[in-house]
Amino acid sequence: MTIKVGDRIPEATLAVMQDQGPAPVKSGELFAGKKVVMFGLPGAFTPTCSAHHLPGFVQNAAALKAKGVDAIVCHAVNDVFVMAAWGKDQNVGDDVVMLADGSAALTQAMGIELDLVERGLGLRCLRYSLIAEDGVVSALNIEEGGAFEVSSAEKILEQL
Repeated sequence: MTIKVGDRIPEATLAVMQDQGPAPVKSGELFAGKKVVMFGLPGAFTPTCSAHHLPGFVQNAAALKAKGVDAIVCHAVNDVFVMAAWGKDQNVGDDVVMLADGSAALTQAMGIELDLVERGLGLRCLRYSLIAEDGVVSALNIEEGGAFEVSSAEKILEQL
């Protein structure tokens, strides 16, 4: 069942890269007591994700935080090393948390998996964006097909 407005972000253990190496992150802790903008995409270093989706959130990070956002999170079914390398390549700095869902635990719990096995890309995440307040989804934008129309940083700014 696909996550919807009013649902709580499911509990899952993910990973982020820290100075000392990969570190586990529980989704409940990431969202607890905060206003979080999270966006998900099919994969690091892919064309639309690298040219538009992630850069839009990096460019609009200050505007998002000015509207009360405590954290901006990029979620993808990639390992923590790939997410860290992509974040470095995209100059995200401390503006965006690069959240690795290597086993698709959160993706599947949210019901937003994208099966790209036939294309040799395995199980991925649908392109989406959301706002969560204390872990409860208050706005949700899930793309249809391969589109990039409703999940942008600009759309989230309108919804805040």
